[in-house]
Amino acid sequence: MDKKEKYLLINAGSSSFKFALYEMPGDKEIVNGVFERIGDERSSYTLKYNNQKVSKNAPIKNHKEAAFTMIDELLNNNFIADVNEIASVGHRVLLGGEKYKEPTIIDEELMEYITELSELVPLHHPGQIAGIRAMQEVLPNVPMVAVFDNTFHRTMPAENYHYAIDERWLNKFGIRKYGFHGISYQYITETMQRYFNKRNVRLIVCHIGSGASVCCIRNGQSFDTTMGLTPLAGIVMGTRCGDVSADALHAMFMKEKKLQESLGVKVDGVALENKIYRQLNMESGLKGLSGNNDFRDIERLVKVGDYEAIRARKMFINSIIKYISYYYSQLHGSVDALVFTAGIGENSDSLRRDILNEISYTIPVELNDEENKIIGGRNEKKSGVISTADSLFPVMVIPTNEESIILRDTYELYHQYKIENPELFEENSKVLKK
Repeated sequence: MDKKEKYLLINAGSSSFKFALYEMPGDKEIVNGVFERIGDERSSYTLKYNNQKVSKNAPIKNHKEAAFTMIDELLNNNFIADVNEIASVGHRVLLGGEKYKEPTIIDEELMEYITELSELVPLHHPGQIAGIRAMQEVLPNVPMVAVFDNTFHRTMPAENYHYAIDERWLNKFGIRKYGFHGISYQYITETMQRYFNKRNVRLIVCHIGSGASVCCIRNGQSFDTTMGLTPLAGIVMGTRCGDVSADALHAMFMKEKKLQESLGVKVDGVALENKIYRQLNMESGLKGLSGNNDFRDIERLVKVGDYEAIRARKMFINSIIKYISYYYSQLHGSVDALVFTAGIGENSDSLRRDILNEISYTIPVELNDEENKIIGGRNEKKSGVISTADSLFPVMVIPTNEESIILRDTYELYHQYKIENPELFEENSKVLKK
């Protein structure tokens, strides 16, 4: 029997720090939690275990404090008897760029590279880097793994990841489509491969949450996806604009610059550019259109006839339909399944209903309204087929499980690293020699 080991998974944001502790082999979750509003006087954290939820208010100044507090909670609640029980830590990292295309043991070379990539993803990497640095202080002798959210999309052909710009922008600066939500798409692809008992599945997968994208999967691999250089591009999202003309960014910059100058304000070009970038990422999408980024609030307002909510919902749905139709043509009409996943995709039967009813005019699929209503949300049934038997292909709801992919990659890479570097490990110990 394999010896049981414990693994931490970390998903850090700019002001958040999510974690989960697992026992392996067996994929047994022991506890999970999240620190929110890090650096704010209203900071708090929550632990979930054994069907219990414990919330605490605490002044968490930074990611380092969050990491040390997490370890204290793991020890005080006997989730671990000693930090040496933790074999490895898996970190979700948004972008591995051109250099890192597989899960990788974290070292200083990797840290320097993803720090450079922060210029491309300034809203994501700083928090993730802070999370890694915090864990390196807490567990300095434990090998850690970076699992990249764009890895699954490394199979996109050049015609799908290139932008129609000077080649030097790609070669010198890495300006290309990377795609994201790859960990989720990998999980759904593997689930569908088992479902159909074949590797070369052809799928259209809609990962619809506050951050949202659609992926075209050809022969079990990513062929195209809606997000681009950053998670900003593609369909309308909770707070992100999705596809927008590059000229719009220039126009916004110039208009805002002119306004500030007219008020006698000295214009800081970099600060102004960052302000616009944050607006497009955090104040746009459903929020910019209606004032609400939570789709549940949008749907409540739609029921009472709120015009802005109706418009926002329609734009959201139209942007998804556009890419489903396009990817259907990219797969030449040969599709094994259309899959809805992530928070909204799994739980909003009305969203799925309206999308399917609309695409049924051009794609021969028909909604099974009864099944659609009983899947997701607070229903006991969380997955299943929501199309009729005579549809060209099944339309399915499948809950995603990104943690399982990060856990597996971390577990496998840790053991591979241990075999390849036996001199680093003490006998019968998980702890690296200093």
